[in-house]
Amino acid sequence: MTADAFFRPAGDTFAATELTRGPWSPDHQHAGPPAALIARAVERALPADIPMQVARMTLEILRPVPIAELTVATEESHGGRRMRLIEAELRAGDTALIRARALALRTADLPVPPATDPAEPPRPPAESEAFEFPFFTADVGYHTAMEIRVARGEFGRGAMAGWMRMRVPLVAGEEPTPLQRVMTAADSGNGLSLVLDLRRFTFVNPDLTVHLHRLPAGEWVCLDAVTTPQSNGVALADSRLYDERGPIGRAAQSLIVQSR
Repeated sequence: MTADAFFRPAGDTFAATELTRGPWSPDHQHAGPPAALIARAVERALPADIPMQVARMTLEILRPVPIAELTVATEESHGGRRMRLIEAELRAGDTALIRARALALRTADLPVPPATDPAEPPRPPAESEAFEFPFFTADVGYHTAMEIRVARGEFGRGAMAGWMRMRVPLVAGEEPTPLQRVMTAADSGNGLSLVLDLRRFTFVNPDLTVHLHRLPAGEWVCLDAVTTPQSNGVALADSRLYDERGPIGRAAQSLIVQSR
């Protein structure tokens, strides 16, 4: 059966499809889809009677996420009318794979001046060139489920900005929310801003933190990314996040750099 979503609901679990496959192993997922699955659970844990937006999500990736059936459990660790803290855990059976903590803030309509961004905005997706990650080994995976366009920079030479949008839903039969669209893309900053020779090094991220001052409008999310490696085996991938209207936030990934 051809996959038509990243996940298919199966009772209380979610069956990952081959479209979640990442670049490091044919048996493991790219962290983007499971991050978005956790975001989906967080959104559903927020109160329906208070307008709130997730302003920060931090994920700690404890181990590779298998292409298998997964569950997500959430717990509210702080409740209030202006701020909520939601903790979540992604599991395969009894094994914890990702632990997450989300900060949601109450929203309101306020007459504040428009936001400014000192960085040069990326070219819009309509003016950007089509691109596909070249380092995935399988024919089908996350790289084929996401449409990517290069807004500036050159792949393999460091800093690069890329527009990304989902070609399929996160969960079969559901329209992705703006937060889910961001989280599906945000873990790709280190891949876009590739600066190390893949024949000599791996650079896996054990975490992802996304700050959002505004949720995106539309299907496209841009990561304007740069990776800074160090000789101690630690690196940081830093991504400015945009939609077609302007800046929406920031994503950061710590990286474990190892020789092959």
